[in-house]
Amino acid sequence: MGDNIMTNTQYRMEIEEALAASDDALFYLQKAKDSLKSAQNWGLWDMFGGGLISTFVKHDKMDMAQADVENARLALDKLSRELDDLDDVMNIDFKLDGFTSFADYFFDDFFSDWYVQSKIGDGLHKIEEAISRVKGVQEKLKHL
Repeated sequence: MGDNIMTNTQYRMEIEEALAASDDALFYLQKAKDSLKSAQNWGLWDMFGGGLISTFVKHDKMDMAQADVENARLALDKLSRELDDLDDVMNIDFKLDGFTSFADYFFDDFFSDWYVQSKIGDGLHKIEEAISRVKGVQEKLKHL
């Protein structure tokens, strides 16, 4: 009987650790989402004549979002080790290659701005999917 209590205690601890990791992941995913939404807004401004300052701020917001995605990825790795249930959640990539980033600053035209906006939109969509999946896992964990 003592072993069964220990097993239940360990089981609850594992669930609590998984919930804590999912909370961390959601925190950073939400921060990344907010930064990308801000980058998207600055990108719209940039597309319609915002100039070099809006380009700079847009890229700064994208860099902030990327850092938050990396922190979320660490939390999801921990959660995944606990659950083995989130193998491909973090396929979020909105990084720009060197030329695209250079073109956005150097040419600062509608077409390069539009391409960057599409990358931001793709990243937002993937982050929203990841948030939804993590919330689904949380609900399952809460009902165990």
